[in-house]
Amino acid sequence: MSYKILVTEPINSKGIDYLKEQGYELQMGSGITEDILIEEGADCDGILTRNGNLTEKVLAALSKLKVVSMHGVGVDCIDVEAATRLGIQVTNAAESNQSSVAEYAIGLILMLAKRSIHYNNGMKNGDLDVRKVFGSDVSGKTLGIIGMGNIGTQVAQIATFGLHMNVIGYNRRLVGKKQTEYALLTDNMEEVISSADFLSLHLPGNPSTRQMIGEKELALMKPEAFIINTGRGEIIDEQALIQVLKEHRIRGAALDVFEGNLPGPENPLLHMEHVIVTPHTAAFTAEALERMAYQSALGISEVLEKRPVSYPVNKLSDSFEENKGITAVMKYFRYEFGNKY
Repeated sequence: MSYKILVTEPINSKGIDYLKEQGYELQMGSGITEDILIEEGADCDGILTRNGNLTEKVLAALSKLKVVSMHGVGVDCIDVEAATRLGIQVTNAAESNQSSVAEYAIGLILMLAKRSIHYNNGMKNGDLDVRKVFGSDVSGKTLGIIGMGNIGTQVAQIATFGLHMNVIGYNRRLVGKKQTEYALLTDNMEEVISSADFLSLHLPGNPSTRQMIGEKELALMKPEAFIINTGRGEIIDEQALIQVLKEHRIRGAALDVFEGNLPGPENPLLHMEHVIVTPHTAAFTAEALERMAYQSALGISEVLEKRPVSYPVNKLSDSFEENKGITAVMKYFRYEFGNKY
């Protein structure tokens, strides 16, 4: 059977070539708004997206849709709960950027410790007095990690085995403490924050993690500590962080993510000498983007060909698989009449 796939934004050719090899018809999208997605996805069996606004309204309108695959790990732009109710499988590229983001986080830690940006800017401006400012070693220092998933674990392993740091990690699913060869894991987030010389955040963005690091948590940090965020901007209360940095209550920060995606030019974080900022590019390596394209395309094919799904985001009940007709009717009524049906 020939299937039609909407690719909402450009992706690496590895994913495009894979989908073409499966014999699928590809439609390259022109936008990611609800109206455009409804129009362009009308007769599509699958959608591969980077930032498409796949709300319940969109999902319910697309009666042929069987799978949505995320070009990346976070699925913030997809209403996964609605997709599950409507019998739509959601997949992602779960293993595509783990090592890339972990390496990036380690790089930011080293830049903060070694004052690399400070030296670079001073040297370029002809200010050789920057040589009077000293960096620090990371060996023997404590790295606190909030979020010990795949990326957090890789950061811990690099820090322990490669940099000889002491690592303590907060794991939300753990009860008590557990010592591993690369970190002391604990369910006590305050202990992690207060112990850290470097605090690195590796949590997904969702309602349970929103502003998890606020004024209270920032106040627990050592005055000489740094905070690093390559997770999601919404994890931190940004205004509280700005105030703490303005008052020099911590030593500095390195931020790849911000509230509301990229910051506006007036954001104070862009103008602080003791803050390193990058534009949400921790996963932007050639290798990671190739893996994202392939793994997200693979998810589309696995669902359509009824093979086991390598990277499922949601779990569909058997009833959806057995009765696609009822699912299509549900989509129609939800789109036409709203959630009361």
